[in-house]
Amino acid sequence: MTAMLSVEQLTKTYTTGFPSRKPTFTLAADFTIEEPAIVGLMGPNGSGKTTLFELITGSNAPTGGRVLVQGRDIHRIRTDERDRLAIHYHQSYQVRHFRSLTPNFMLEKAGSDYPIVHLFDEPQFNTQDGYIGFMLDFFRKLRSEGRLVFLCVHPNERFHLEILQEICERFIFVQTGSVTPMPDYASLVGHPPVQAYLGDLLTERAA
Repeated sequence: MTAMLSVEQLTKTYTTGFPSRKPTFTLAADFTIEEPAIVGLMGPNGSGKTTLFELITGSNAPTGGRVLVQGRDIHRIRTDERDRLAIHYHQSYQVRHFRSLTPNFMLEKAGSDYPIVHLFDEPQFNTQDGYIGFMLDFFRKLRSEGRLVFLCVHPNERFHLEILQEICERFIFVQTGSVTPMPDYASLVGHPPVQAYLGDLLTERAA
């Protein structure tokens, strides 16, 4: 069976300076998700979460490695069809646009009419009656249709952690460009860097 998503030795390095370029930040990721799932992703601001999403959807070019969505290299797909494989929703649920130096006629067709991977980047969970439940039902519906859902949350309220614990089957923690997959919620909150990141928020929830 072809994996839903394979992130293979993926790197993105940002540099500064001229004429001698110096690295300022590097993201490195290597993981595979075989089947439909809802994946929770968290990490400090500036850790590389959005960069990872951009690389997965093909709106940002990697320095090395590749991203395969059901076996298709996202960066070899036509830019006007990449969102048929993986789609990135920002806080306002706007879709990320694509740019490429390679003309589309030299790239491959997506071979899909509906996104396989859905990446939600810090969506706004309005606490008005029924809204959160509506969104969680929407994520579950996507998964039931055989999709892979990423839910990126920067927890600043206890209910954010409760949402992740309730709906996510596996997790990814991103810190200073390092991407660490976690098999379950207990592994996530038991990881010392996650504990340091969440601080009192995690302690208050446990109490």
